[in-house]
Amino acid sequence: MHRVTAIIPTYNEAHNIEAAIESVKWADEIIVVDSYSTDNTVELARKNGARVLQREYEHSASQKNWTIPQASHEWIFLLDADERVGDDLHEEIQGILAKKEIGYSAFWIKRRNFFMNAEIKYSGWQGDKVIRLFRRDDCKYENKSVHAEIICDGSIGVLKSKLIHYTFKDIFHYLEKWDRYTTMSGKDRAERGEEPNLFHFLVKPAFRFFQDYFLKLGILDGMTGFILCTLSSMSVFMRYLKVKQFNQNNKSI
Repeated sequence: MHRVTAIIPTYNEAHNIEAAIESVKWADEIIVVDSYSTDNTVELARKNGARVLQREYEHSASQKNWTIPQASHEWIFLLDADERVGDDLHEEIQGILAKKEIGYSAFWIKRRNFFMNAEIKYSGWQGDKVIRLFRRDDCKYENKSVHAEIICDGSIGVLKSKLIHYTFKDIFHYLEKWDRYTTMSGKDRAERGEEPNLFHFLVKPAFRFFQDYFLKLGILDGMTGFILCTLSSMSVFMRYLKVKQFNQNNKSI
């Protein structure tokens, strides 16, 4: 049996951390990498048997890349605090780790996403998948502030079972993360020299809504789908507004 370290990044995740740890109790080691939470996340993590590391937050990829080499075991399972591993996924992972030779360096895992207490089956989320099980020495995250994916020096497989993802505890939590992610994305794009114009502010947000709500069948997710697709289009507008602001700030320096 190959041994595995579960890594859970946190910041003020007291409402999530115990359930997250419980869902990966099968791992041989659990590391919580905390960005100096101001609630009792760290105390709860330690109480539930996790090894806690603390580091100032730069961005998600940086936090994960700093933690991965500190894992004691060859295989890593990366879990966000708002995600859960169900029995079916646990059994599939255990079956892979029980093999003498594993022919892949990483595995894609699809997600079941929940938003405002409803499962989102469409709205552009139906193809959502992430690499979360991977070999420690073959993989690292892209150096990006948002939506960084694994760079893998090897072949990648796909698991059949899905990861459960409770995206936001409420709309206030969504808007808090929405502001943070659009800021980081805007900063990345400004640093790459993007100059937004009317196309970015008008056409791209409108097309995002059309794409998610109609082409990707968000209409079938009911009122929750409509709200989600509207918020997604607004995030595109806000991202480019922040690019414009970063550019103006840089020119005034």
